[in-house]
Amino acid sequence: MRINGATELYGIMGNPVAHSLSPAMHNGAFAALGLNKAYLPFAVQDVGQAMTGLRALGIRGVSVTIPHKEAVIPYLDTIDPVAKKIGAVNTLLISNGAIHGANTDWLGANRALSEKISLKGASVLLLGAGGSAKAIGFGLLEAGASLTIASRSPEKGRALAGLLGCPWLPLAEAATARADALVNATSLGMAPQQELLPIAREALANFGVVMDIVYAPLATRLLQAAGQTGCRTIDGLAMLLYQGAAQFELWTGRQAPVEVMRQSLLTSLGCNP
Repeated sequence: MRINGATELYGIMGNPVAHSLSPAMHNGAFAALGLNKAYLPFAVQDVGQAMTGLRALGIRGVSVTIPHKEAVIPYLDTIDPVAKKIGAVNTLLISNGAIHGANTDWLGANRALSEKISLKGASVLLLGAGGSAKAIGFGLLEAGASLTIASRSPEKGRALAGLLGCPWLPLAEAATARADALVNATSLGMAPQQELLPIAREALANFGVVMDIVYAPLATRLLQAAGQTGCRTIDGLAMLLYQGAAQFELWTGRQAPVEVMRQSLLTSLGCNP
């Protein structure tokens, strides 16, 4: 990649953000298609000042990650209707100083799940009640799936279930549920909680497909246990990859080189592509 006066800048804003795999994924895609673009990590504490800076510097597009997906919304000029319904933005498109917000998290989750199961008419148990769970839950309902939420926090869980119009269970009771698919959208399984399972191991036989959005480690304890139980599994890289591919296509109008992006992610994780 050659950086020059015509290079268009993209990036990811969050706090922390140094660990993000998105720069490797998007820079790999830009290079593969010969695009004069570069993607950088931006550690952001003050969202308002950051949004002013993005406009002033002529940044063309930005991924938004924790904890800013909701905080950016008041600073947008326009917002995609789906992102408005979800109440969270993970993608910014910037043109002539105007910032448009979108959400591709739900697209990434739906595409990852659709590789293993037909979502229309499927039943899904979704673990978690945070921003990722909200986007995933919205996407599943849009695809015609039936949904149950299970979470550690009764307040947040009931609020999300009420918003989505679906049942809620305490996470401790999730082992009693049965569904076509289980999706873990909690942080359980991620360092420093990588040894923890979000649901009892013996309950995994109640699900045909198990997806974990945690990607570090890639083979979480949940996915290992699910595979040993006979479930089809989807690792956290899939959602990251497909939401990134949707971002790339919004920014460039070009079809994303998905396999190049997948290999870039695997290389960043120290895995053999």
